[in-house]
Amino acid sequence: MTPPRTLVLDIGNVLLRFDFGSALRRIAPHCQVPVLEGLAASEAIKHDYESGRIGRREFLDRVFERLGYTGPEEGFVRAWNEIFTENVPMTRIVRALHGRLPMFLLSNTSDLHMEYIRETFEVFGLLPEGVYSWEARCMKPEPEIFRLAIERLGLDPAATIYVDDLAPNIATARALGFRCVPYDPDRHDAALAEMRRFGLEV
Repeated sequence: MTPPRTLVLDIGNVLLRFDFGSALRRIAPHCQVPVLEGLAASEAIKHDYESGRIGRREFLDRVFERLGYTGPEEGFVRAWNEIFTENVPMTRIVRALHGRLPMFLLSNTSDLHMEYIRETFEVFGLLPEGVYSWEARCMKPEPEIFRLAIERLGLDPAATIYVDDLAPNIATARALGFRCVPYDPDRHDAALAEMRRFGLEV
């Protein structure tokens, strides 16, 4: 098989594992509404934020109101961000491939998370370019964000490996012609074998 010319990576549960439970435990003492109930009711607000329909200030104000949050804003933001840990088997691949082929990010995320991620995880210095939902104003698995990535990043889907942990995102990318690798951080070796099957030398 012809070797790929580009690698495109999701962030959550690919490059970084995440645990929203840690955030819940930290903010719960400051919430007047049961935190699980409040965050479930806040899911639409989070979607509006990550899809660029509202900005950071409105997101925080609306979530604080929904949760009855009375703690410091700085504490909420810290808890909201400090959910990530590096998925070393995957970031090791990024380091190994740096300088050998272009690599990009494609993620449903927010400016809050991306600012924290870039400040905290040095491997993202090797991945300076990407398409992010809050900037694109659309989200995976919508085809629009993949088409935007193709245009902005100059991708040839047939020559691009795309790695994501969510089946709906993989389905859209596959329909658009990408070489898709479903990823489970607990089954890294299976994804690595698939990447090699697509011609990635790593």
